[in-house]
Amino acid sequence: MSTTEQERAAYLLDAQNKAVQLFEEIEQKLIRPGVSEKALSDEIHKLGTERHGVRTHWHKRVVRSGPNTLLPFEDNPPDRVIEDDDILYVDLGPVFEAWEADFARTFVLGDDPNKKRLRDSLAPVWNIVKSRYHENPDMTGEQLYDIACEEARNAGWDFGAKLAGHLVGLFPHERIPRDKTTLYITKGNDQAMSNPGKDGNKRHWILEIHLRDNENKVGAFYEQLLTVG
Repeated sequence: MSTTEQERAAYLLDAQNKAVQLFEEIEQKLIRPGVSEKALSDEIHKLGTERHGVRTHWHKRVVRSGPNTLLPFEDNPPDRVIEDDDILYVDLGPVFEAWEADFARTFVLGDDPNKKRLRDSLAPVWNIVKSRYHENPDMTGEQLYDIACEEARNAGWDFGAKLAGHLVGLFPHERIPRDKTTLYITKGNDQAMSNPGKDGNKRHWILEIHLRDNENKVGAFYEQLLTVG
């Protein structure tokens, strides 16, 4: 039986809601100084498996702290121990009952006002970019990327990545080998984000906000569903 668009959207939102619950428990129980990024990632994997029914992730688990927060997703930096007055983000792609979530949040340990301001800029910037997208959902991926960069600057930061999002869906979502443009919110994507997928269904997108504090050499990251919810 085919899945209707309303059902597909509901499944994606349900997967994200489950990711929210997982992240709430991560923050309450696992985020702390004195643990390495790798050890924290392993603890997150154990928590997701034992308490949240996560059996697979569609992309690698990413835990980055301090200067490692500036590095792109594809990097694999040396392991680092999280410090007392640190900033870190967790980026997970858990699959819940065959539907993908992609969710990232940034956490601040200690009372550094600059790190807190950076973290606290994420959600407002994300919401502004989302609002501008919904004013013109036929815009291209490049146009939305430019908007994300503009709103990061308006908030007093630099945009810290070459991507501002990507497709998400039924695992595994649509991919084109070696194509790092048309299925992403990035420079060079001149296709309308409203174009249907190869299966004729509406495509759903994740919006990523990467903020970069070049003066203090740290970054922050926030992502969730753009086209549902």
